[in-house]
Amino acid sequence: MNERMSESVITRESDDLTTDRRLGTGHRSFTLSLIRSFTLSTSIAPLITFRILFGAMMVISTVRFIGLGWIEEHFVRPALHFKYYGFAWVEPLLPVGMYLVHGLMLVGALGIMLGAFYRLSALTFFLTFTYCELIDITYYLNHYYFVSVVSFLLIWLPANRAVSVDVRRSPALLRTQVPRWTIFIIQFQLTLVYIYAGLAKIRYDWLINALPLKIWLPANDTIPVLGPLFAHPWMPYVFSWAGMLYDTFIIFFLIWPRSRPLAYVTVVVFHVLTGILFQIGVFPLVMIASTPIFFSARWHERALRMNHPPAQNIAQTRSIWTPSVPAFMLGSLLFIFLAFQLLFPWRYLLYPGDSFWTEEGYRFGWRVMLMEKAGTATFYVKDSRTGREGIVDNRDFLNDHQEKQMAMQPDLILQFAHYLADYYKKQGLHKPQVRAEVYVTLNARPSRLLIDPTLDLTTIHDSWQPKTWILKE
Repeated sequence: MNERMSESVITRESDDLTTDRRLGTGHRSFTLSLIRSFTLSTSIAPLITFRILFGAMMVISTVRFIGLGWIEEHFVRPALHFKYYGFAWVEPLLPVGMYLVHGLMLVGALGIMLGAFYRLSALTFFLTFTYCELIDITYYLNHYYFVSVVSFLLIWLPANRAVSVDVRRSPALLRTQVPRWTIFIIQFQLTLVYIYAGLAKIRYDWLINALPLKIWLPANDTIPVLGPLFAHPWMPYVFSWAGMLYDTFIIFFLIWPRSRPLAYVTVVVFHVLTGILFQIGVFPLVMIASTPIFFSARWHERALRMNHPPAQNIAQTRSIWTPSVPAFMLGSLLFIFLAFQLLFPWRYLLYPGDSFWTEEGYRFGWRVMLMEKAGTATFYVKDSRTGREGIVDNRDFLNDHQEKQMAMQPDLILQFAHYLADYYKKQGLHKPQVRAEVYVTLNARPSRLLIDPTLDLTTIHDSWQPKTWILKE
């Protein structure tokens, strides 16, 4: 009897161990299958098309920037440049240097488009573009951040291994297959932009009050054909709900082959319309040029054969590109990148209050065109010894764009206050005190004080901590 009990115990323990092994094996199998799904080979064609179109958009963008004289306006004329927190050390070069930087940016963009000296070109474009964006935070736009992220990714992707100058120079570089993750990483970034922009629109002001579109659309009633429609009171609600639904779900329709053609037509219509209405530069073109990354590999191969006869080799050769770094290191780097991109936009939840009012954690979150905000800021500088106080004319230090952006963003108001203190100290004032009377309106609400107008802003220093000196809306 004891022997039977012992056998029974041993059998149960054996079954438990087998179950544990199965569970462990199942978990490992899922992980391995997930890894394999990203490492399986696929056609390089979508990556090549993306490289060409993205590079072309960056060429257009850079030429446009230079042609409009924005180098002088953005980097040369201003006496002050507002800084990103932690990047106060980034300063503009002399005028000749800034023109040289944009020349290198243009060369880098051309190199990306043509696949010429590709990695050097991608690195050059990423460094010059990101450097220019870091010089002055008042010119921050979500699509500039998107361009920096994508150009950084392109440095590491084998987007020059077909239909490129590099392959013409060295045919041994030709590859027709790449791991799926090289396509997925671009698709992931685009998915994040759209879905996060859509989720951010699920809020009372946007859906129920139709704000800020209730302000913006009537201002465009002179546009041919569509203009008269914008005067109707129901149109802002249509645009608000359509915008939310589009951003949230368009990626899923682009992924599904049957709905993909109509979805892409929607992408084109949506971005052309937003480009007409809001004058947001080349961003609509960038998104129109980027979303074909979701098209099938066969579609891209046909497109490349049509426009670039040498791309016929893509269908005839089966060489596969493999990364030179160990798989574990590559997987870790991809995980870190994906986790950062997923989580960083949600940091605004760590701050109290409405981020639309405080703007804490607002940037880099793909929260696109969600508010109409404006402010007026009057600064007072006092000599601590004599007690004499004077009013500052902001136009003596800032251009119109800088003043507009500064007057509604607390961290920029603080920066300007410290700049004024340093400036007037050099002019002979003793320990200058700086206070500001700032009134801000958000989505057509009555103007309210943003900060305590009696507060000496020179006693406050910026940090990642919540800005308790901002008044509640």
